[in-house]
Amino acid sequence: MSNLLLHEDKQSYANVGLFCECFPPVMDGVSVCMQNYARWIQQKVGGACVVTPNVPGANYDKLEYKVLDYFSVPVPRRHPYVTGIADIDPSFLNRISNIRFKIVHSHCPFASGLAAMRIARSQKIPLVATFHSKYRDDFMRVLPTPAVKAIIKLIIEYYEHADLVWVPQESVIDVIREYGYKGKVEVMDNGSDLVADYPESRFVAARQKLGIAPGQFMLLFVGQHIWEKNPRLVIEGLSRLSDLDFRMFFVGNGYAADAMKNLVSEKGLDAKVTFVGTITDRSLITDYYAASDLFLFPSLYDNAPLVVREAAALHTPSVMARGSTASAILSDNQNGFLVDNDPDKFAALLRELMASPDRVRKAGLQASRTLVRSWEDCVGEAIDRYNTLLRSRGLPLVEPVGK
Repeated sequence: MSNLLLHEDKQSYANVGLFCECFPPVMDGVSVCMQNYARWIQQKVGGACVVTPNVPGANYDKLEYKVLDYFSVPVPRRHPYVTGIADIDPSFLNRISNIRFKIVHSHCPFASGLAAMRIARSQKIPLVATFHSKYRDDFMRVLPTPAVKAIIKLIIEYYEHADLVWVPQESVIDVIREYGYKGKVEVMDNGSDLVADYPESRFVAARQKLGIAPGQFMLLFVGQHIWEKNPRLVIEGLSRLSDLDFRMFFVGNGYAADAMKNLVSEKGLDAKVTFVGTITDRSLITDYYAASDLFLFPSLYDNAPLVVREAAALHTPSVMARGSTASAILSDNQNGFLVDNDPDKFAALLRELMASPDRVRKAGLQASRTLVRSWEDCVGEAIDRYNTLLRSRGLPLVEPVGK
């Protein structure tokens, strides 16, 4: 703890410290969340500071907010993720010891989260912690059950030390409770940076750019290529639709990418299915959302996937697994579609929807009205909640410099 104590004689100030293991150029929902918190905190009040492990080749010099990165190592079997221990990087310790924060917000309970906790304690400021992911699922894939139970116990102990615990949607409260957390939990929505009134020409241009023929049905998946997100159901379902004219795009990467490609080939889908890889250009990913008719995301792993809201912003409704935590935001046949975790039923629903484009379009419009909230609005609410907590402790508020 002493390594992170403030050097009082040469201190500088930040409003909010944002801590996470994942930050661009590594892309997932939590990474996008961190990016937007930093962007909008900086624009609204200034003093945003991201703390994250170093990603080889990343350059943060041109960002409008400060990024303090520390020594990292790759996460085994989870390329391109990295992790690290802030306390063993002397350069990082020297830089962060000069900063006084008003509040710290952890988006991960691991090494970066522990650094946030130590800073909160040493500077006597509050710690906000967001519970984003089904961590148990990640560890069950690679560790024996006793080890997983021990890790989950440590994770819950971490959240028990936070001053505020947030989850990104109501259904995730059940997950953190099932893990053993008994304290107070608040829902703090995630947003979308793709909120706009897009003209019809934007959708037409996107389909032309991606080579989608008139009348051809386009399907999309965006996310980590890992089996936990249930891509096998998508591929198995599509293999039953060989008589239909469709294109399917998988955007992202992960440990299962090669196996997914092999399964696509085995099912004879190479002419219809394209693996795009990771996309960091937000304009380009918007093209994929805009060109799509349906977003296929039957994940049993995710809590509150941003990609479903991003697709909705471009009027693309999602097909999700019935009963999953993530699908709780959908009303079946209203702003999206729910399906059982069964390839035959998945294929039957897609066949039905491809024959009813008007039904799909109506669901997409309803999704854009009911599922989409701007990051600017969400982060504005987060700042208000930070200040309610700070005010209750008699501490300086998160507000523009000079006030």
